[in-house]
Amino acid sequence: MDSLIVRTDQLDIACEAHGPAEGLPVILLHGFPYDPRCFDQVAPPLAADGCRVIVPYLRGYGPTRFLSSGTPRSGEQAALGHDLLQLMNKLDIKRATLMGYDWGGRAACIVAALWPDRVRALVTCTGYNIQDIAASSKPASAAHEHRLWYQYYFHTERGRAGLTENRRDICKLLWQLWSPNWRFDEATFERSALSFDNPDFVDVVIQSYRHRYGYAPGDPAVADIETRLAQQPPIQVPTINLHGEADGVGPVPRTDHHAPRFTGGYERRLLPDIGHNVPQEAPADTVAAVRDLLKRTQP
Repeated sequence: MDSLIVRTDQLDIACEAHGPAEGLPVILLHGFPYDPRCFDQVAPPLAADGCRVIVPYLRGYGPTRFLSSGTPRSGEQAALGHDLLQLMNKLDIKRATLMGYDWGGRAACIVAALWPDRVRALVTCTGYNIQDIAASSKPASAAHEHRLWYQYYFHTERGRAGLTENRRDICKLLWQLWSPNWRFDEATFERSALSFDNPDFVDVVIQSYRHRYGYAPGDPAVADIETRLAQQPPIQVPTINLHGEADGVGPVPRTDHHAPRFTGGYERRLLPDIGHNVPQEAPADTVAAVRDLLKRTQP
């Protein structure tokens, strides 16, 4: 494994790179509150297949840093998509297979939707991860709303203080609630929790969960991307949706309402007993999905 720092217009993005430089590019994108350790059993098999596997730390995580103190510490969806596109540009990756979940799945879906010529194929967890911010004020069922307690907590200054002072406690609880069948140990959690010590972690997380409900302004530098995302664009690249049947963020719907959002070939794979952190809980299924798409889309 190699360590890279890729300078974009706003960030020095820290990345882990596996496999030959000339291999087919695969980019693996973690979510909140996780980090690249979730791909420790995914990246090596794909690299052994001859792929060039890039695993970045998202903004606000690990060694990734903002270049300027004046840049808004935004975690909004447009910023995540912008970072991924910039990363591909700086690494001269013309076209990549993307795999992501949670925040990383959102970034992957955004690039696949807005720049489909840059994406060979997509593995996304839970489906279409582009937020419909205009509809965010519409209440959901009580059963669904209670699962989002942490988001409403982060809308308050008490929540900001809580995440600042108790980030490990909060993040570990989310791991447990979202993946009820995953028996991770303290060492496994701590390997990822080190990434939450990033000086921008709290600001990026708070802005992310406030912006998606219209409670925080976005970064003007990515406003045009948000405008395009408001149209809820379809995803036109071959896609496999991995959905853990024990995902504590949201139960698997009996009817796949996300399917119409994908127009380039789509398959949903349900994973029994797997929760929200799919690549770390089900690495073999994750590797299989990427391999299947690579076979289908070979040049």
